[in-house]
Amino acid sequence: VQLQASGGGLVQAGESLRLSCSASGPIFSIDAMSWYRQAPGKQRELVASISKKESTKYADSVKGRFTISRDNAKDTVYLQMNGLKPEDTAVYYCNADLLHVGATWFNEYWGQGTQVTVSS
Repeated sequence: VQLQASGGGLVQAGESLRLSCSASGPIFSIDAMSWYRQAPGKQRELVASISKKESTKYADSVKGRFTISRDNAKDTVYLQMNGLKPEDTAVYYCNADLLHVGATWFNEYWGQGTQVTVSS
């Protein structure tokens, strides 16, 4: 099982980016999917999460600017980021609680990270 993230880049403050993360492999079921980020010298933090039934949670710092969504048919989670600020600069990681074929419990999987850089 693999999570592949994409969509990062360099933008100016106020612009938008859309991150995508697709899960592939022998997947039986995916529960919660999330986006985390880690800035240089800081701990990794939760940005947003979405349950299988599409209940969402956001960090206070991104509420009203970021939107998380998912396509269960494609095993993909998205993060639409609007009104980007320099403090949003970080490596963004996707995360999924996933049950792969043959397993008896859910495990946590991480994507490889995608860099988002916002210039002022």
